[in-house]
Amino acid sequence: MKKNAKIKLMEVCGTHTMAIARAGLKEVLPPSIELISGPGCPVCVIAQEDIDRAVEIAKIKDVIMVTFGDMMRVPGTKNSLEGVKRLGADVRVVYSCLDALNIACDNHDKKIVFMGIGFETTSPTVAATIKEAKGRKVKNFFVLSGFKLIFPALRALCESKKVRVDGFICPGHVSVITGSAPYEKIASRYKKSCVITGFDEVDVIKGIKSLVNQIKNHQHKVEIAYKRAVRKEGNTKARRVLTSVFAVSDSTWRGLGVIKKSGLKLKKEFREFCAEKKFKVNLPKPTKVKACACGEVLQGIKRPRDCKLFKKRCTPQNPVGPCMVSSEGTCAAYYKYGR
Repeated sequence: MKKNAKIKLMEVCGTHTMAIARAGLKEVLPPSIELISGPGCPVCVIAQEDIDRAVEIAKIKDVIMVTFGDMMRVPGTKNSLEGVKRLGADVRVVYSCLDALNIACDNHDKKIVFMGIGFETTSPTVAATIKEAKGRKVKNFFVLSGFKLIFPALRALCESKKVRVDGFICPGHVSVITGSAPYEKIASRYKKSCVITGFDEVDVIKGIKSLVNQIKNHQHKVEIAYKRAVRKEGNTKARRVLTSVFAVSDSTWRGLGVIKKSGLKLKKEFREFCAEKKFKVNLPKPTKVKACACGEVLQGIKRPRDCKLFKKRCTPQNPVGPCMVSSEGTCAAYYKYGR
């Protein structure tokens, strides 16, 4: 790192993005430290074709599409789940995959499809629900997998020629499951300082201080500043449940493209629950709104205010891209708390 160069730190968790914006931390840090947001919001990184597939499946007769609330308004090529719901499709919001399984048990004449998204935090609970469905021999329950793994994305950012990051504010939620060990490869191979921290202002400030100290001392290691929740080994039981149901696969990330071994697909013994295999649908050719900068925002290349649509055509009431839809999206954070 060059002397007097600005230190760039990236938070890779949507909850951190919101916490930083809400507290106004970017405004009180010295000019020598810059915080940028990364692809840490699972709603924001979902590929447009995945939304299109969910929309098309939701339109099938006798299908009940269920998903998390933030997914309803993410725009696909031609429509959103909220849009097809207004046209008569049965689309429901749930708080967990188990809620979807219960809907399946209460509606034997319907096919229930759970549109699942999330990182290592969410996917183990879905895996446990799928095992429950298999044990109970539920035949009308299916999962459309939009699950991602965060570490391949971090590697992609480190290898990108467009992104310059000196250190990562690592996600507390994910790290509860994964532990700190996977970050050690990021720190040693790419010479990036890493600190796992919590979500209140004091947690984040402590994390920033630790990163700055590492970088100034030319250190590249992994620190846990969230020891009340994160252990080095993580939650081994949750990981065992996850790997018993899902296998690693290539996956498309909005803004980052296809990242190898960054997604999850159902293993052969659980393939009966795979919505993509069950429902063959024709997808429209994805088209991107050219002026939308969500892809660049997710890589930290642009800030929301650099987007020509921000606060103009694109607002929380009329979102053009997923970064404005999600309650943890960078554009939504800038819109709500921007100063």
